[in-house]
Amino acid sequence: MKWTDVQLIAEELADNHNDIDPKNIRFTRLRELVLALPDFDDVPEHCGERILEAIQQHWIDEAEDQ
Repeated sequence: MKWTDVQLIAEELADNHNDIDPKNIRFTRLRELVLALPDFDDVPEHCGERILEAIQQHWIDEAEDQ
């Protein structure tokens, strides 16, 4: 997975961290969770606020669908 795979990242986060409310997560924590995903393989510095916002929004959507 790369930073641009926001939907896939959000699905993984929703599946693996259903104890976390994505509406209230700090971007620093969100970034840590993404970097810790087993299939994630991208340069940490390639992440910006826009990517984290997109991941968070997709995660919120995933959580509401479950």
